[in-house]
Amino acid sequence: MFKGFRDFMMRGNVVDMAVGVVIGAAFTGVVTGFVSAFLTPLVGVVVGAAGDFGSYKATIAGVTFPYGQFLNVLIAFFMTAAVLYFCVVLPVTKATARYMPKKPKTPKRPCPECLTEIPEAARRCAACTAHVDPLAVPVVPAATTGR
Repeated sequence: MFKGFRDFMMRGNVVDMAVGVVIGAAFTGVVTGFVSAFLTPLVGVVVGAAGDFGSYKATIAGVTFPYGQFLNVLIAFFMTAAVLYFCVVLPVTKATARYMPKKPKTPKRPCPECLTEIPEAARRCAACTAHVDPLAVPVVPAATTGR
């Protein structure tokens, strides 16, 4: 019983996930601090509300609706999402595309017997083991130096 639990805990993906959760919690504090210290006051300067909409209320038929609190949370959400996108997602996506390019996909064609997708250069189908004539692979000339 404990061996199974130990094996589960020692899997790489469980440890990686735990580290990711801890780092994510710490990063949440950084992003929240940045948004509340810099971006929310900036919005307040632009709209003239000193960055806090919490006092905005509407009263209808004797019922008070504190919509200002909702505006504060909504603005914080959109600013946090923008900070995460422009400071984390976009740079990581660009770095991944630059340093870890995707491998080109092998051209495929259907097997004439079972219609399973197989590589164009295949001589046998992996699914039904039928003999398949390979398609002619074009010969690419060697690069010339241009001298």
